[in-house]
Formats: sequence, C-alpha cells, structure tokens
Amino acid sequence: MENSKEAYEKLKQNIDYHMNRYYNEDAPEISDFEYDQMMQELKAAEKEHPEWITPDSPSQKIGGVAKREAGVKIMHDVPMLSIEDVFTKEEVVAWVEKVQAVYPDCDFSVEAKIDGLSMTLRYQKGANDKLHLTLAETRGDGLIGEDVTTNARVISDVPEVIDLPYESLQLRSEVYMSHADFEAFNAMQEEAGKKLAANPRNLAAGTLRQLDASVTKERGLRLFVFNVQLGPEELTKSHLDGLEQLRAKGVPVVYGVRCHTADEVIAAIDTIGEMRGELEYDIDGAVIKIDPVRYRDDFPAGSKYSSGHIAYKYPPEECVVEMDDIIVDVGRTGKLTFTGVFHDPLTGKPARLCQTSVSRATLHNQDYINEMHIGIGGAYKLYKSGEIIPKLNGCVKEPPAIFQAPKVCPICEGVLVREEDTADIRCINASCPAQLVRTIAYFASLDCMNIVGLGETLVEALVKQGYLKDYSDIYRLYEHREELIEKGIIGKEKNTDKILAAIEQSKQNDPVRLLTGLGIRNVGKSTAKEIMKHFHSLSELAKASVERLTAINDVGLTTATGIVQFFSDPMNAKVFDKLVDCGVNMEMEETSDGSNKLEGMTIVVTGTLPTLGRKEVTELIEKNGGKCTSSVSKKTDLLVAGEAAGSKLTKAQTLGIKIISEAELLDLVK
Repeated sequence: MENSKEAYEKLKQNIDYHMNRYYNEDAPEISDFEYDQMMQELKAAEKEHPEWITPDSPSQKIGGVAKREAGVKIMHDVPMLSIEDVFTKEEVVAWVEKVQAVYPDCDFSVEAKIDGLSMTLRYQKGANDKLHLTLAETRGDGLIGEDVTTNARVISDVPEVIDLPYESLQLRSEVYMSHADFEAFNAMQEEAGKKLAANPRNLAAGTLRQLDASVTKERGLRLFVFNVQLGPEELTKSHLDGLEQLRAKGVPVVYGVRCHTADEVIAAIDTIGEMRGELEYDIDGAVIKIDPVRYRDDFPAGSKYSSGHIAYKYPPEECVVEMDDIIVDVGRTGKLTFTGVFHDPLTGKPARLCQTSVSRATLHNQDYINEMHIGIGGAYKLYKSGEIIPKLNGCVKEPPAIFQAPKVCPICEGVLVREEDTADIRCINASCPAQLVRTIAYFASLDCMNIVGLGETLVEALVKQGYLKDYSDIYRLYEHREELIEKGIIGKEKNTDKILAAIEQSKQNDPVRLLTGLGIRNVGKSTAKEIMKHFHSLSELAKASVERLTAINDVGLTTATGIVQFFSDPMNAKVFDKLVDCGVNMEMEETSDGSNKLEGMTIVVTGTLPTLGRKEVTELIEKNGGKCTSSVSKKTDLLVAGEAAGSKLTKAQTLGIKIISEAELLDLVK
C-alpha cells in the first residue's frame, strides 16, 4: 500500500464496503483470501502509524449489524466477539509458546472453523429440572444481535431440551448449510428461473434471518456448538471436557483435538486441512483455543477479539490447469452457461484440490471470459479458498484466441439477446428444447392460463412423447385423445377428458393471463395487467413500439425492449399465430366502471377487512388505477389496514406511511 494517510483512508473505506457486503448483505464480492489480504495490509499500516487508528477502523470492530426487520434486538450477556486470524504456522507456534511460557501445563483445543454464522442459544431450568431453550440470538455487531428463536427451533440440530440439572446455560454455535442442501436449493432456483445463491455461508445467513420460519425449516440448516458462553464450572473448567459432556447429552459439538505441544497443534491443523475436501460443509480455517478457560483472560487480543483464541487461515490451494474445451449450454430460463473443461498439464489428469479431483469450472459469462483471457489452449491458475466451488484466478499462458459466445442458440439456433446492463445472454425462443418443459408448465400454471392438472411432470411426459413442441400444441392435444388414453400418458378416459376440458375452458381467459404465460422476461402478472390496460388486444400489443410501451407506468426500457424482441422473433411470432388459430382469446373485455382516482398510487393491504376479500380489494384498487403490492416500503403510498394487521402496520407506522380503513378506501374511489 502507498504509505500515505490518504491511501490508508481509502483502504479503510474499501474494507468497510466489503465487510458490509459479507456480514449484512450476505453477498460478498471478493474471496475470503482477498479480504484477509486487505486486512493484513491495513494492520501493517496501523502498526507503522498507530496514531492513525480510530475506533471506527475495520481492525477495531466487528462487521455485522443487527437487522431490525428480521427480529427484535438483543443485548448479549457475553459479547460475541471475533477470533484473531493468523496466516502462518510460525505465528501459531509463537502464540502457543507464549502461552506455555506463562502456563507450562496448558493444553490446547484445535477445532475446525466452520464457515457459517454465529448464534448463541440460551437455556433455563424447567419444571422437570432440565434445561429448556428460551432464546436464540445472532452475533450482530458483537454486543447487540437479533432474536431468531422461532427460526432456531426449526433447525433439527438445535436441542429444545438438554438433560442437565443446571439453572441456566448459554452456548455459542455456528449455523451452516451442507453442500448437498446448498446444491439442492440452487437446483430449485435454476428450475424456477431465480437468482442462485453465491455460497453456503451466504445462504445460511439469509435463511436464519427469514421472517417465515417455514422457509428456514425447508432449507435444512445445521449447527455445531463450539463454546460454553455462560455455565457451571463443570462445563467451563476445561473447554474440551465441557464439550464432551454436551456431546454425551446429544448436543452436536464441533470436531476438536486436544494438544499439548506446538508440534501437536501443527499436526492437528494439518489433519483438519486434509479433511476439507471430505467434509459435507465448508470450513475456512482451524481455531486454536486455550483449553483451561481460566487462563484465557491473561491473553487478550484486542477489543474485537475473544481472549485465549487464534484462528489459523489455510492458504488457498492453487495449481495451474490447461483449458481443453468450453461447453456452452442453455439453462431452463434461456440463459447461456459456460463451463471450462481442463486438465493438470503435469499429470495429464484432473487437477487435485482440497483432496478432490477437479476437471471443470463455471466460466460465468462472456465478460468474465474476456477479462480472464479464457480460451482453448490457455493455462490458468485454479484455486479453492475454503469453498467447494473451484475458480480460475488468472491467466498464466495466453490462448491462441479468446473464446467468443455463439451468435445463435446452440440448441435451437434461435435469436440470442444480451440483456441491457447485465452480462447475461439469453435465447428468447420460447420453443427452445432446453426451455420447453419449463415454459409450457409455466404457461399452464395458476397465475397464467390456469390449466388445472397440467403440471410439470405431465408436461415433461408429453414433451418426451412428442405431443408438445411449443405451448400452442396444448390446444391440439384433443386431436390425440384416443392415443393419449391408450398410452395412459395423462391417465384413463375420465382424467384425460377432465384435463382436455380444462384446456378448452382456458381459451376464454383474460388476455392478461395469456401475456403472463408467454414468459417474456420481466413481464409477470402485475406488469401484464398494467400493460393490457393500454391495449385492446394482444394482437395490438404484438405490434407496439418500444416508445409506446415505455410510455406506460412501470414499463422501463429493458422490459419494453424484451416485449418487442419477443414478438419480432419469427419463431415466437409463429407460435403466437398458432394460438390465434386455436381460438385462444386475444381481446380485452371492455370495462366502464373503473376510474383513475388511485392512479400513480402504490397500495398495500393487510389484515382482515370488514367486507372485502383480498382478491376483491386488489381488483378494486387496480380498476381505479392503483398498484397493489404485497410488501411495505418507502415507495408505498397507502396501507389499507384491517383486523390483525400485524408487522406491515408496524412498518408503515415507522416509515410514516398513511394508514386508512376499508371505508376510507371506498370513499377514495366514489
């Protein structure tokens, strides 16, 4: 770093930004290794210029803040501090020797440092003389966290009752997500066309802070206890003995090894490092703790760190690989994916990292490929830094040419479009085989054409049998009735006729449903409803210009461009014409009982209203030009509150949003 106060302040700002991304937004932009390097640079500058250090320096504080919207704030009985990191084994040896110079009999615990988020569990003695869970709290800023008790109770590893006869107990734990659960979540996100989680730690953090405990439960968080925060001497005299007693009572505790000498500590660190590739969860280091708890306060490490601990951070494993191929595929949302296939040039085999064989890595997008100079024949650094996902980390031998994405879809040869302000390239052909099952199932779903019984499993069977090549083919299934019954694809005669009748009935749906079902990017149910207020038919919309579309409230340039591109694509236009020929309704029903009295207003409805159901009040608001949304934000203009309004009412009051009753809403539209 440039040795100047200005450079130092810029480094502080940069670290603060990345701290916030990691701790509070659960969306880091850099690797742990890169972050650690910046912190080391900061500490080196502060060692040389101690007069620069202020309480707000990243070296003096913990990165998180309690998120008020996710729960009630809790003052910790025992501060939930960080652990000081070291990066060389020489530093570990020096620390062990420093402790044993004071306490020659001292033992140490060497434990796996789970890459998750901290949570303290509080227990109180119950009527049956056992300990019962009363509170779970996140770390927050180390002094104040948030109450996540409801979510903690649905984590299978969290004991509701511990069979120990103490008055109270506080345990500090690390909440994590296994690789299998993380991959299952991302598979479902990909299936639904939603954003993928970056890594298990971020997903675990976001899941623990969910307002809906059922979401937390279904994602399958796990937990290890790694410290007794407050408890009787039987559990706090020896750290390892205390954990062993908890383990005997069914409490999941972190893997740890008792060591006495510096050599034994280093051997334990190496053993844990060798285990990394075999564990079902991520670790980002090994924690070395003084085992006799009473010794710890004699070895403080600063205001933000726990006494008597250090954490050894494993260096990122790295090797050089040579690129053999770049596979381009199309996801079920139409997005192009790029996968690099490579080998270790020293062995001619897949690379070995963290005890695993690696021969492929995600190449993200064309911008990433350009930036990293990725091409067949090039050589690249490959690393894992406490993560399961391998990443390229720089070009060491230039390829003959940088790889370029294809000009047409590699599956259907349809039009490819790069979305504005993103690096994503998508196939916009709704009939592309790579997307076909998803697009047809979405077309038939509840919010779209609502064809009851025509779910994804049945759609997949019909696609495999060749009956559905695009969603217009749904309306020609009746032509194959006898064949479908004979093969039993849909079921017997009764079930087949039931679904064919539902298909026929869906032809009369409002065109808003049809527009939603076309799956045009950024055109969901509410946007489709707003758009169709300005057109007499879908056929008219299909001819609209970008300029006309952007004149509509809530339709931006990206959405308007996507609509025009969709209807301009010859393949999509052909399918649209087939829908017209099949008699699917394209015409909007003329309405004369609406108004513009709520135009430009964003309204949220909460609680139980005296006379109007949720569907009725939504239709009333939209019919009079308003926009009905489900969540309260600074953009909300009105909150219509009924009985048992709950948290939305509280948030609206906090934000100063006007709150009205059903009667006042009806007065507004008279």
